[in-house]
Amino acid sequence: MIDGRVVVDAHVHVPRLRTVKPSWLEWAEKFGKVSPWREVYDSDGDPVPANLDALLAGEGVDLALLFSEYSPRATGIQPVEDLLPIIAFNPERFRLVGCVNPELHSCVEAEVTRQLDLGAIALKVHPVHGGFRPDDAALCGAYRVCAERGIPVIVHTGPSTFPGAQAHLGDPALLIPVMDEFPGVTFVLAHGGRGSWYNTAASMALERENVWLDLAGLPPKKLPDYYARFDLGRLAAKWIFGTDWPGVPGAANNVRALSQLGLPADRLAAVLAGNAAMVFPGLPADISAAFRSRP
Repeated sequence: MIDGRVVVDAHVHVPRLRTVKPSWLEWAEKFGKVSPWREVYDSDGDPVPANLDALLAGEGVDLALLFSEYSPRATGIQPVEDLLPIIAFNPERFRLVGCVNPELHSCVEAEVTRQLDLGAIALKVHPVHGGFRPDDAALCGAYRVCAERGIPVIVHTGPSTFPGAQAHLGDPALLIPVMDEFPGVTFVLAHGGRGSWYNTAASMALERENVWLDLAGLPPKKLPDYYARFDLGRLAAKWIFGTDWPGVPGAANNVRALSQLGLPADRLAAVLAGNAAMVFPGLPADISAAFRSRP
């Protein structure tokens, strides 16, 4: 907890460092200067579960969603298997987010099923790093599995600074045909439409009950500017807290910055944990029960 508030960080990257490109390390060093993220890793560049657990506990993070990624064009390969030892170390604090790339996985339906069977509670799709459209027909099988199993889909929106990224594929409007075809799937727009698409992402979240915005990588103090066309209190009902760790100054810093936006106490609590409890299945009972029972 941070200042008495339950915190779910719904956007965390903890790859083995040998599997990522040098640009990923440069990004982490540049944007994670305040966070002692290197202390999580051993001399071989492998994450030490106990170290990550202690760091997040010290930051006040009650639960973290750990992201895998299959993006050889941009950041590298961060397979789900590398995250399993961390989750096994403390299954109360950590949850797995799967990922598919139709450029790599010949049968995305089978790959999604495999990752869900390993314990993934959500699926990440990264068009900008992967170099594919989110409405690519090859992904239909993945969305179908998520619909059948009640699994939310997180989609990167906005550009990326990594070499090899294709910014135009970050337009959240590309997802509209997918949302129309799979109305039962919950979609989380990662980074909230960052860059050119804040307004598009916010409008989609407000218009569609099954669309949410995660705040990963967005400085909280700038949110009123990013979403200046919208009533911030109303839009915050669709926000999910996430940091994009390690590329942030730390969860506690971001939580306290969020608390300065003047949101009602119940709305802030929902952003920090309650909305995640509504969207992501399988969160610990002490987190889920605190929010799912609310009207």
